[in-house]
This record gives sequence, structure tokens and C-alpha cells, in this order.
Amino acid sequence: MSDSIYIKSPREIELMRQAGRLAAGARTVARQALAAGVSTRQIDREVHAFLTKSGAVPTFLHYNGFPASACISVNEEVIHGIPGKKIVREGDIVSLDVGATYKGFVGDCAGTFPCGEVSPEAKKLIEVTRQSFFEGIKFAKEGYRISDIGAAVQDYVESHGYSVVRDYVGHGVGRQLHEAPEVPNYRFARFERGLGRRADPRLVKGMTIAVEPMVNAGGYEIRVLSNGWTVVTADGSLSAHYENTILITDGEPEILTMAEDL
Repeated sequence: MSDSIYIKSPREIELMRQAGRLAAGARTVARQALAAGVSTRQIDREVHAFLTKSGAVPTFLHYNGFPASACISVNEEVIHGIPGKKIVREGDIVSLDVGATYKGFVGDCAGTFPCGEVSPEAKKLIEVTRQSFFEGIKFAKEGYRISDIGAAVQDYVESHGYSVVRDYVGHGVGRQLHEAPEVPNYRFARFERGLGRRADPRLVKGMTIAVEPMVNAGGYEIRVLSNGWTVVTADGSLSAHYENTILITDGEPEILTMAEDL
């Protein structure tokens, strides 16, 4: 990832809108396919079919070797779940993360959804995770810093007794899936003892970033499974994920991947 932040032109922003709409559509398709008895591979196939039929490329497919069009993570899986034979069960919570590349630009979004009736705790975790995104983007305006977004996310999440994953963060997005700057979902200092300098740029019009809180019901520690991709909570607690690509404007942020039902 380059350290330079790519400010989009009006023409590029319009292409980002188009890519964002397709990514949002793919997330909706995945959500509609989610049901008890369905395999995660079946959901992935629906995402792939929708994107290719729409003239887009599934961004995740073959990205750094990832073998599918969507990341589908169930229950204690935080992110990067590989679709396969796993069957979704009633009461599971399922994180659906998708990317669409269209005319050279990327839209990236995710959400965690219940399969049928879920526990009150699982429902609350999903709701808090989603709302933490909206708490964060209250500060996604010109003049604020990247750290202001993360601080708002962390404060909201921790006020409900949950924890924010530290090892994975949001990011710039545009011609590439991952661009500068990194967008942590927690408060940080620009200079942290033992960690050196962390970039904390001010937000300016024309920046496009993916804000994506990853929230655990237990501790924030995670581990990666032997497949090298799937990230799970270290303590086995449930995890939820919510993400949209947003545009920094001269006023309120514009959500580029917001489907009407989400």
C-alpha cells in the first residue's frame, strides 16, 4: 500500500459511485441467499453471478490468492471466511463481505446478518456494530482526522461492553482495494511508544475510504486459522462486521455502498 492518499476527481467519484452501487447490490444478493441449510459456497456463487452479470469483476476473487468472490464468516469468525461446504444453521450470525471492481474502481462493503431467530445477545452485537459505523462517520468530514473516526467507533462499542478488533483496520479505496490511509476503528496517538509514527491525516474532499468496525462480544484478541485467511476470535466469542465505502465531501459524508434495505 502506498503512503500517498489518492484524491479522486469528479469523474472518478462518479465511477466510484457506480462501483459502490454494484458492491451494495452484491451484499444484498448475499443477504437474500442467506438461509438455514444453505452452504457458504452457494452464497458465494450468487455473489459471483450477480457481479459478472452486472459487468463487474469480483474484487476479492484471486486477491492475494483468495479463492472466492465473497468473504463469508460465521459466528466467531471475524473476517476472511472462505466459502465452502459449511452449512449455515438457524441462529447463526453471518458476516458477508464483498467487493466490486467496475471500470477500474472498487466498491467495498460488508454486514453481519442473522440466520432466522438469533439470541438477544447476537442481535444486540449486530446492532451495536452497525451503529458504531454511523457513530464513526459523524467525524468523516473535512478538517477532522482519521483518528477521530476510530475514537468514536471505539467509545460507542466499549460503552456497550464489547471490544474492537485491533489487528485489522479500514482503509482507503479507489483504483485499488487497499489504498492509503489506514482507518483504525479505535483511538490512537500519532506517536505511540514502541510503535513509531502512525499516519493520521486530516480528511479532505475527494478522499474515499472504507470504514469497517469489527466488533467482538468478548476480548479483541484474534487468531488466524491454518488456512492462512480466516480470522477468528481468540476466546471463541461472537463477532460482527459492518463496512461501507464513503466519500469525503465539503459537507456530510456520502455513503457509496448503501443499499436501501441496509
